[in-house]
Amino acid sequence: MLHERRVVGRGGVGPETDPTSIIENKRRRIELVMAIDDWIVRSVPQHRLGATLHTETVGSVIDRLAEASVRAHHALMTLDANDEMLHGAWHHLAELSDAYDDLVRDVLAGRRRLPAW
Repeated sequence: MLHERRVVGRGGVGPETDPTSIIENKRRRIELVMAIDDWIVRSVPQHRLGATLHTETVGSVIDRLAEASVRAHHALMTLDANDEMLHGAWHHLAELSDAYDDLVRDVLAGRRRLPAW
């Protein structure tokens, strides 16, 4: 819902334009990313020896997945079925989803480690 307000708006209105609401939305998203990252640190063992560093935290990857999901669903509801933007949005979402799966698999196998912010 946070990305929906930010990217496409809710209830037929456009994206959020009130500066206070935009800041609050961003603050809430940052809180959620940090909560996910905190849970990961406490729950998932990190293999430091020989594991390459990933450039993003799991929370930030999930935030990007949520945004891509909103964009893909909005495209599905508003664009023609043959529109390249529609296909591009769903392709982007699928690529992010695959990359997330690979990241989780690699972290659990000790091939990747996550940044500690």
